[in-house]
Amino acid sequence: MAVAIRLTRGGSNKRPVYRVVAADSRSPRDGKYLEIVGTFDPRAAEDQANLKLDRIEDWVQKGAQMSKTVNSLYKQAKAVNA
Repeated sequence: MAVAIRLTRGGSNKRPVYRVVAADSRSPRDGKYLEIVGTFDPRAAEDQANLKLDRIEDWVQKGAQMSKTVNSLYKQAKAVNA
């Protein structure tokens, strides 16, 4: 099973809120997931992303692939926490 760390969309029309999840790469965007590893609110003043960096790193060590957007959020969060 190939695992992808990607965003799933929540919220109402024109008010998106995203979860960062580890999911099987074959499952639909908003389908079944293995674990929630963070959240992302693009409407917040500072594009607020709350990520569990240790869990993301653990999934990557196990072979998970991050999407481009999650990789960007991960780098920003890591820079803020460093």
